[in-house]
Amino acid sequence: MTSDAIKRVAVVFPGQGSQAVGMMNELAEHFAVVKETFDEASAALGFDLWEVTQDEERLHQTKYTQPALVASSIAIWRIIFDKLKSQDLEPVCLAGHSLGEYSALVASGVLSLSDAVVLVHERGKYMTDAVAAVDTQMAAVLGLEDEQVASLCEDATTNAGIVNAANFNSPGQVVVAGTELGVAHVLSAVENLGKKAVPLKVSVPSHCALMNPATDKLAARLNDTSFNAPQIPVIQNRHAVSYDAIDDIKTALIEQLSMPVQWAKTMQKLADKHIDLIIECGPGNVLSNLAKRQAEPISALPSYKLARLEKLENLA
Repeated sequence: MTSDAIKRVAVVFPGQGSQAVGMMNELAEHFAVVKETFDEASAALGFDLWEVTQDEERLHQTKYTQPALVASSIAIWRIIFDKLKSQDLEPVCLAGHSLGEYSALVASGVLSLSDAVVLVHERGKYMTDAVAAVDTQMAAVLGLEDEQVASLCEDATTNAGIVNAANFNSPGQVVVAGTELGVAHVLSAVENLGKKAVPLKVSVPSHCALMNPATDKLAARLNDTSFNAPQIPVIQNRHAVSYDAIDDIKTALIEQLSMPVQWAKTMQKLADKHIDLIIECGPGNVLSNLAKRQAEPISALPSYKLARLEKLENLA
């Protein structure tokens, strides 16, 4: 092994917003496991999940987005795992951003793919139902400290409508979520401070108090789902901690729905573990870009295209 060879790898899985129509088409042409994975997921769901990935309208509905992303991520995981194993490399740990946490738990053996896609399909329904009568919004706030954004959210909730910090993604990037009026209040305050905020195109405002009605339903659904002990540690969103006990894993999933994603802390945990390379396992490159913006940046490699996957051939 050369002095600059990769020795410690972590694999991370993206969440909602990474989906795109036809996102797995190229890899499906080269790897039979892609369609095999989607066939497995479709059989569990009772509908053709591959067709969903070709249909823009359905793909962007949360109840379909979530299983489509989990199946896509696990198809890529199955390709990546073989490539790493052939080089005697095993991931030190896994993590998933928001929905991606479910993909990470499948990769770790905590959940089966069949159970996971059914679970997140139902999760998407619970989330949609929770805000069916509410106008909602999410937006990325850039250039402010975490505490400043939290303070703006508190002020907005008092004076306009519910809004919370939803994703602490990296230093200077915090996503907020809540009612349309509440988020608009935050965006106005951000503009007055001379900073930038970007509204996000999402159908459901995750990780905020508006999701509270969905948490009990999710908890009941989790109790009806089979869980196993993790084979690879998964750093979960709620506290940026990996758990061994199944009850703790479930609790973190429940709380994650209405509480913020601690992604910057998760990335710091990877830095503390001296990770040489983060592999983003799923469509898009959002998490690879975030890896560059952390307090301790880590090299990251997206893997959703054939050319990207080829870069995993000679790591060790």
